[in-house]
Amino acid sequence: MAARRAGLSPAVVAQVVLGAGFLAHLVVVEVLFATAGSGKNSVLTVAKFFALHAASIMMLQLVLVARLPFLDRRIGMDRLTVWHRWVGFTLAWTVLTHATLVVLGYAVLYSMPVLATFLSLAGVVASLLGMCAAAIILAMAAFSLRYARRRMQYETWHALHIGLYLAVLLALVHQGLEGTTFASSPAARAYWWTVWALVLLAFLSGRVALPIWRNVHHRFRVIAVVPESDDVVSVYVTGRDLHRLGARAGQFFIWRFPAHNGWWQANPFSLSAAPDGRTLRLTAKAVGTTSAGLRQLPVGTRAFLEGPYGAFTAMHRTRPATLLVAGGVGITPIRAMLEESSGPTVVLYRVQTMADAVLLPELRWLADERGARLHVLAGRTGSGNPPLAPFEPANLAALVPDIATRDVYVCGPRAMTDAVLRSLRELGVPRGQVHAERFSLA
Repeated sequence: MAARRAGLSPAVVAQVVLGAGFLAHLVVVEVLFATAGSGKNSVLTVAKFFALHAASIMMLQLVLVARLPFLDRRIGMDRLTVWHRWVGFTLAWTVLTHATLVVLGYAVLYSMPVLATFLSLAGVVASLLGMCAAAIILAMAAFSLRYARRRMQYETWHALHIGLYLAVLLALVHQGLEGTTFASSPAARAYWWTVWALVLLAFLSGRVALPIWRNVHHRFRVIAVVPESDDVVSVYVTGRDLHRLGARAGQFFIWRFPAHNGWWQANPFSLSAAPDGRTLRLTAKAVGTTSAGLRQLPVGTRAFLEGPYGAFTAMHRTRPATLLVAGGVGITPIRAMLEESSGPTVVLYRVQTMADAVLLPELRWLADERGARLHVLAGRTGSGNPPLAPFEPANLAALVPDIATRDVYVCGPRAMTDAVLRSLRELGVPRGQVHAERFSLA
């Protein structure tokens, strides 16, 4: 891994591009609304204001989950997913405000009771489609609340989440049938629908066209299944022209084995070995139905891969020296990054017992080859006297005295990752040198 030259980090560049693009769009919308967005009364004018901003937020939502390589490799899917979640709640409140104002506005306009106005609007196709889109968005916001989300399996939540694509379609038809916001301005209508076309093109390219093209071209298939321990297995996948895939150590794919586990069973697994242009390797622990079934994968099984994804790569490295911190199965991307490391490197591997240390022989061999220092930190946190707390600031500084001069890559369970990040802040490690990977598709 080579340190990046001084200057704006790739993540900052991508955030500036994304933020500037969205703000520029909002400025154009504000200007167009001021010149061509008045409604039939003041309440309906405000309702249109919220409608335009709800649609703009929906555009941003689609871009955040379009899995565009430019954004994903610089910002990371984990961070983009978090942004998507919070922008989604903003969208729900904006949609609810718009819908409420529309009903109130027409109730004032025609001097009708609110309920009668609502039922009357439901009898109009354009309004009914908008109501259906709003209902889907509000329902998904409710399902995405932490209390509800924790009680659903990912596959269930994901299947429900697909309903948002229907909401986008209904909202687009609703906007087309309404057609009143920019009715007096052909230029405004042209701008609005051009932006929508570009957003949909980006989304379909990243989520549909690119994955299909990659799988048709590369023809991924399983060539070996290797048990690493009683509950850990490695799967080797090959394909055509893998050197053109652009995968990097530290990244992950979303893996499907349709003929074996079914099309809907998909999991994000990091590459557990640096890509060599010939094979890709995942290493997984049997913690769920899909990962447990990997051991029974027949050689020759076709695989459907989405990716590579993730910003957990050497692209973001800023210093010659590196600290790689892993916990549990989070060792897989760390092991891949160690394989291509350069410069002084330290690896901290946190496990409860030595038996849990997956891929340990490979790590020791790679550490010897690369001249790296490997520390396996085994034991239950809080046990012993003094209590074991390897990631407390003092203990971390004792293991790596020059930690503030290193890039630090952290991957592991949330509690461990949070503990490491807190200690890094206390130790004064600059934020730009800290890189953490959190797997989260939901």
